[in-house]
Amino acid sequence: MLERGNWLNEPAEWGFEADGLRVVTGRATDFWRETHYGFTRDSGHFLGIATEGDFTAEVQVRAGYQALYDQAGIMLRLDEGHWLKAGIEFSDGQAMLGSVLTVGRSDWATGPYAGDPGDVRLRLTVAEGVVRVQASADGRRWGLVRLAPFPKAASYLVGPMCCTPERAGLEVRFTDFRLGPPLGRDLHDLA
Repeated sequence: MLERGNWLNEPAEWGFEADGLRVVTGRATDFWRETHYGFTRDSGHFLGIATEGDFTAEVQVRAGYQALYDQAGIMLRLDEGHWLKAGIEFSDGQAMLGSVLTVGRSDWATGPYAGDPGDVRLRLTVAEGVVRVQASADGRRWGLVRLAPFPKAASYLVGPMCCTPERAGLEVRFTDFRLGPPLGRDLHDLA
């Protein structure tokens, strides 16, 4: 399914493998708009797959985060001013689970991840103007990371995202990407 995607900021080094997608990040790549730092960056790597309305997407992300702001995960995007990225980001000396929601300006929510940050599964559901982000260490129990309003649209772009604002060379593997209708599960259903 990832073969259907189109790159925003195609990395110099990437390729499809038997089990998914391998990417090596470019130098000084990032997604951010204004808040706290005062700058706007839209240079991160994102392989966007078009949806037909509301959806659920899942992906497994494997990477060895080392430098400040190394990050990889999943992205939801309408345009440069309306997007969400979620996944693992290296901050304060450790790999943290986090998300950034941008509706004009970016916010940032982050916290420790109890599982192995080098191997995390992410799920993103958009339904009726709400985005729900979940994470899982085993693909069976999906804890809530974020619940937020997001603009309704007839189509969205969703897919793997990675960037390294402070360096180049983070190698990331994205596997088990799935895209389908919204799951419709109760908020506290962790399955």
